[in-house]
Amino acid sequence: MDPSAHRLGCSVAAGAGIAWQTVQPEATRILVTHRRPLLIDTDPGVDDAWAILMAASAPQVELVGLTVVGGNVGLDCTVRNACALVDLIGRPIPVHSGAARPLVAQTEDAGHVHGRDGFGDVDLPRPATSPTATAAANAIVELAQRWEGQLEIIALGPLTNLALALRLDPQLPQRVARLLVMGGAIDGPGNTTPFAEFNIGFDPEAAEVVFREWPTLELVDWVATLREAPPVGQIERLLAGDSPKARFMHQISRCTAAFVAAKGAQNWAFADPLAMLAMLDPAQVVATSEGAIAVELVGERRGETRLGPIDGERARSRIHQHFHQQALARALELALD
Repeated sequence: MDPSAHRLGCSVAAGAGIAWQTVQPEATRILVTHRRPLLIDTDPGVDDAWAILMAASAPQVELVGLTVVGGNVGLDCTVRNACALVDLIGRPIPVHSGAARPLVAQTEDAGHVHGRDGFGDVDLPRPATSPTATAAANAIVELAQRWEGQLEIIALGPLTNLALALRLDPQLPQRVARLLVMGGAIDGPGNTTPFAEFNIGFDPEAAEVVFREWPTLELVDWVATLREAPPVGQIERLLAGDSPKARFMHQISRCTAAFVAAKGAQNWAFADPLAMLAMLDPAQVVATSEGAIAVELVGERRGETRLGPIDGERARSRIHQHFHQQALARALELALD
C-alpha cells in the first residue's frame, strides 16, 4: 500500500469557507464543576502546541474543546495539527473547524516560522482524531451556554472565530467567566510589521470587534513575550527530553529552531505558552496595566494596538506585563512530562 495513504497532507493556502449552523438557545447546561472549563481558540503552530500541552496537563482545568482558525498556516493544516495534538494528549477533546480566512482581507501566514504545515514539515501520520461537524463559532456559543458563567476562553490565534461567535450571540461575553487574548504590541514594535503583532495584524477587523464589544478581557502581548522569553539553551534542553511529548515537540520545532538560530536570537519567544501561563496560574503575573484597546484598520499602521483610557465604549483590558522569574520555563517543562 502507498505509505502516503496513511498520512494527511494539507495545502498551504487557507481552506474553503464553512457552513454556519443555527445555534439552539436551549443548549443543555452543566452544573458547577471543581475544575475550570477551558476552551482554547487556536491556530496550531508550534507555540500553540506547547500551550495546549500545558493546559492538558493542568489539574485545575478541564479542556472542553479546541476551536481552530486559519492563521499561522491554512485552516486545513491547523485543524490537522489540533487533531494530532489530541492524539498525543490521549483523551477525547472535541476539535471544531472554524474560519479559514480573515473577515475582510487575506493576510500572509507564518509558515516561514512554523513550517509550511505549521508543524515543522515533518510529515506526521494521519491523526486518528477528526474534527466534529460543529463549526467553531457555533461551538463557542454552545459551550458558553452549556457552561453558563463558568467557561473560560483563551484565544491564541487571530480573533476571527470569536468575532463570528459574537455575531451569533451578542450576549456571549455575559455567559463567559473569563477571556484572555494573546495578541497585540502595546508598548513596542510588532513581530510582523513595525506596528502589528501577528494575531491582531492577521485579522484587525475581528480584533476590533472583540475589543469593542467584550466588556472585560485580559491580554498578553508581544512585548511581554519578548521580556519573558527563556534562553535558547534552556528550551533546547527541554526539547532533548525523552518523554513522548518532548520527542513530539522536538520533531515539530525544527523549522522554528532554525528560524530562531538564523536570527541569532539568545532567547526563544513563546507567546502562546506565556498567555497560557497567565490563564492557568494568574498568581504568576506580578504586574499589569489597564486601559481600552483600539485597533488600527487602515494604512501602514494596520493591525496596530493602541492603549487609551477606559471609556466604557471598549473592553476594560488588563495587560499582563511581568511574570515571576522562571515561571514560564517551569511550566514548559511540566507540560512535557
